[in-house]
Amino acid sequence: MTKPDAGTEMTPRDAAAGRIIIEGEIYMRDGQGRLTPEAMVRPQDQLQDELVRHVVNHAGELSDRIARFRGHCFDDIGAFDALLEAEYGGHARRSVKGNRTYLSFDGTLKVQVQIAERVAFGPELQVARDLVDECLSEWAQGSRAEIRAIVTHAFNVDKEGEISRAGIYSLLRLDIADARWEQAMAAIRDAMRVVGSKTYIRCYRRPAPDADWKPITVDLAKAGT
Repeated sequence: MTKPDAGTEMTPRDAAAGRIIIEGEIYMRDGQGRLTPEAMVRPQDQLQDELVRHVVNHAGELSDRIARFRGHCFDDIGAFDALLEAEYGGHARRSVKGNRTYLSFDGTLKVQVQIAERVAFGPELQVARDLVDECLSEWAQGSRAEIRAIVTHAFNVDKEGEISRAGIYSLLRLDIADARWEQAMAAIRDAMRVVGSKTYIRCYRRPAPDADWKPITVDLAKAGT
């Protein structure tokens, strides 16, 4: 395989197309970084390479547009919130606000701002697990299988090694009159720590004020549905 010279010139279009021109000959780089003359690459492999680059380039452009759209949305909503605060004698605050909804005058368009808190669990969670295990051991003969399944699911970790938050919340909803169980639930609540938040903007529309809302999605798998 021929290696490129230090002084080789390559146009942006050649780079975007995955081609390198060396002394007038066109090369393609393979998955191991080796340069192969384009003439030696199978036509179907060249077509697949062009297809993937075409789709990914468009996806990158769309991603950039969505990022700009998101930034403009937050800027516009923030400016409107500031106007409202000024209207009612307040001041434009830069602190995180709660969930809120904005409607068009005719009631057919809606923008929702939702804040999802990210929760982590502290060492108290292990204390809660030990207490729950004690309860299950004592109730072994009479405990219901579904309760055991809920407990097992709650303390299992997912593929990222994280405790299932939904499973933990399901434990808190169980109404069990036992002192140790109640202590365990108290330990779970003490273990919960808000370590961050993420703000989402969701848009909806409907043909008439009495119709159901339909989300406007930018999810590639759901777009247009």
